[in-house]
Amino acid sequence: MAEVKIGIIGTGVMGSDHAAILAEGVANARLTAVQDLSRERAIAVGEASGARVFAGADELIADPDIDAVMVCSPDETHAALALKAIAAGKPVLVEKPLAAGIEDAEAIISAETNAGRRLVQVGFMRRFDPGFREMKHTLQSGELGHALFLHCIHRNAVAPDYLTSDLVIANSAGHEFDIARFLLDEEIASAFVTSPPPTRNAPNRQPQFILLRTASGVVIDIEVFTDAQYGYDVRAELVCEDGTVSLDPSPHTMLRAKGHDGFRTPPDWRPRFRQAYRAQLEAWTSGILTGQPTGASAWDGFMAMQVTKACLQAWRSGERVAVPQHEKPDSY
Repeated sequence: MAEVKIGIIGTGVMGSDHAAILAEGVANARLTAVQDLSRERAIAVGEASGARVFAGADELIADPDIDAVMVCSPDETHAALALKAIAAGKPVLVEKPLAAGIEDAEAIISAETNAGRRLVQVGFMRRFDPGFREMKHTLQSGELGHALFLHCIHRNAVAPDYLTSDLVIANSAGHEFDIARFLLDEEIASAFVTSPPPTRNAPNRQPQFILLRTASGVVIDIEVFTDAQYGYDVRAELVCEDGTVSLDPSPHTMLRAKGHDGFRTPPDWRPRFRQAYRAQLEAWTSGILTGQPTGASAWDGFMAMQVTKACLQAWRSGERVAVPQHEKPDSY
């Protein structure tokens, strides 16, 4: 296989963005097909990228001209489509979350284990962000000693109307749950959540403050504020015994104009992590060609869901909740 021919299921925000990146050119990859319940939307993406348009997801997955599948459709469809890709023996990149429920995630892990090889990658693209990768490398080098605290901030300008207080945890904080596991290379053991009142800009939802503890005792705090008004802002600082390492929030250019001295804040996550999305696609297709997959596995997606579930229980109960621990299958 000289290149990986990819089919995208779901051409909404994420699917169309992936299609655009692939159309611009990704090493060893070519966008071959797209499908969406909105035929009009799929046709628009297909025409812009030169991809064939399929009427149904099953048809796309079964097509012999498609080597790998990206699932960018609504959350409740992820598990069924991933299982069909596994049954067809095709690698599949599933946008987070891996599934809508724990049992469905377990079914994916079981099917992949029975298939005898890793076929699933979850779209936790922050693992490919240069800043986060440098933070992980610095910790692994040992120059700062053991990790003590991980401080995380996740702010959006304005969240969509459908986002509720529980979805701030279940939808927005998922990337923090995964990147904490990635950086620290250990599981989350417990969760506690507290919330300030809703803001006047979003009276239907609360910002969330999440406090996690890892198996070794590292403390992780996560502020998730989806209506910060000024833009999209992700920060992280890892505090260790002998120093700290943090993300540099500054872009490549500075702006001075009309009494302002600083830099522009992106409106959403796409420009901030565009480089990470491209790197994720390059790593995914390279792993398919070499037989050495990288990126977040189905197991990583499953454990992030366990943390999410514990956080939701903690928020509703007001108590600290233990995150269920599971023995990782040898295949992972």
